[in-house]
Amino acid sequence: MSNITGITRGGTPWTPAFVTSINQVRCIGCGRCYKVCPRDVFDLVDRDDLDLEELEADDSDDDDDFEEAPGMVMNLKNMLDCIGCLACSRVCPKKCLTHEPQAVAA
Repeated sequence: MSNITGITRGGTPWTPAFVTSINQVRCIGCGRCYKVCPRDVFDLVDRDDLDLEELEADDSDDDDDFEEAPGMVMNLKNMLDCIGCLACSRVCPKKCLTHEPQAVAA
């Protein structure tokens, strides 16, 4: 099955990559992704309301000295509304977002 593709204004084919997850252990809750998202995909939530212990065990990226930030963390509010523009990934200082192309639905 082929992926969703589009054509840029200049006629070049383009394959959007839609947000699939956020690494909430690494997220510092800065809100940059929230501010650039044109589609209301993200929501800022209290870190204490999430069960991050399971995610911390899976976070194998130990190449920095990042420690859990207190307070808020970004959450996916409506990931089906993502248009695949990747603006959120370009502004994320901790590279917390994962994106993938989406297959065309039959």
